[in-house]
Amino acid sequence: MAYLAMIIPRWRHIRLPMSRDQIFLLLVAFNHIFIAADIYLAHSISGGMKAAEQIPIVFGLGAGSLLLLAGVMANRNRPAATVLANLVFIVTIVIGVSGAYLHLNRTVLLDIGLVSLEAVHILVWSPPVIGPMFFVLIGVLGISAAWIETPPDSGRLQLIGERRVQMPYSKTRAYMLITAIFILATLISSVLDHARFRFDSVWVWLPVAVALFGLTTSLFLGLIKEPNAGDVMAHAVTMLMLIVVGVIGLILHTEASLTTSGQIVVERFLRGSPVLAPLLFCNVGLMGLVTLLDPREG
Repeated sequence: MAYLAMIIPRWRHIRLPMSRDQIFLLLVAFNHIFIAADIYLAHSISGGMKAAEQIPIVFGLGAGSLLLLAGVMANRNRPAATVLANLVFIVTIVIGVSGAYLHLNRTVLLDIGLVSLEAVHILVWSPPVIGPMFFVLIGVLGISAAWIETPPDSGRLQLIGERRVQMPYSKTRAYMLITAIFILATLISSVLDHARFRFDSVWVWLPVAVALFGLTTSLFLGLIKEPNAGDVMAHAVTMLMLIVVGVIGLILHTEASLTTSGQIVVERFLRGSPVLAPLLFCNVGLMGLVTLLDPREG
């Protein structure tokens, strides 16, 4: 049963035009495109991008387009679409791990070690190590969504042909745990960004507080088998709060990048507060809400 129906009983009679897995796959496709745009802005700061820095941008745009194509293919040939999507997700994970290694290598953290005051200072001011890991997370999410769970909430995935594999958790619980990891990565990324300004504004504490609560509710629902309506309600409200926090952050980051007369200067947007970063909170909030939908495929 859909968790959402536990807090909105009428929802059990509503059928969406797309299944929960299809919605997640659509989210993953747009995540590729979104991350590509965010990386473009981040890599544009230096003025000229190296070939290696262009790879995740080109890949993100291409992968997003291929996944949208796979979505169209799925209506006629689901196995072929699944294979194509999984190939994209595997490459996505490889790109993410490679990017994280390159960022770590540039920060010299691999030489001095990760546990030291100097390392913390470097993490704050260096290329974001967490950034490329979002590719890994969306790759894992995509692989989870690509395979059909039959019967729903059984944790049994149908592979190509008649092959089956039994997972330790149902898809609903797995989605909750993946959402929790997404929230943790978003929280760490936000803390490192705001640490550059020493948390001098009360507004920067809002995403920390809401993300911590969202991390708790997602992790809790992922670990327990039978949550009650109160548990689901707390999670849903927190996910909505994350979306609101993202919108507030987008407004504040945009205002911070404008001139005193309200004019747009591209250089300020590139080097100032990252405009797209707050939308990560909207992204994880939406993921948490989608997880509450009916797990049935049809």
